[in-house]
Amino acid sequence: MNHNEQTLIRFYNAFAALDADTMANCYADDATFEDPAFSLKGRRVGGMWHMLCDATRSKGREDWRLEFRDIHADDTTGRAHWEAHYRFSVTKRVVHNIIDAEFTFTPEGLIATHKDTFDFWRWSRQAIGLGGLVLGWTPFFRRQMRKQTRLALTKYLANKP
Repeated sequence: MNHNEQTLIRFYNAFAALDADTMANCYADDATFEDPAFSLKGRRVGGMWHMLCDATRSKGREDWRLEFRDIHADDTTGRAHWEAHYRFSVTKRVVHNIIDAEFTFTPEGLIATHKDTFDFWRWSRQAIGLGGLVLGWTPFFRRQMRKQTRLALTKYLANKP
């Protein structure tokens, strides 16, 4: 197993334990993260994981479960499959999200880029309910979700030292 695969295993084991500090330490200082809900760079990437882990610990720890598999990496790129089972803190609805991740790495074995891909409409139906069913497939809904997550992260980070 190479050091980039070890980084991914460390990252997902920390995620399963809701250990945002270890997760954040797996990223380069100027890393980027992209998924249907977030587009982030630098310290905001670690901030997002802190926000999500804090929300899960405080509002749904008993429902949290993360499984990961198919970790593969070479000297520069990697990929993984992971599934999260959790209670969405905003609506209290139970979600099972199925995600495929792609990574690039620095020469030091830190994550430089991280892109998570999942079926946003499927997620929105579970997390939001009827509104997600009706509107979750639309670009408008996705833009609104990104706006809300950006504002939530900004507010969260403003309250952290």
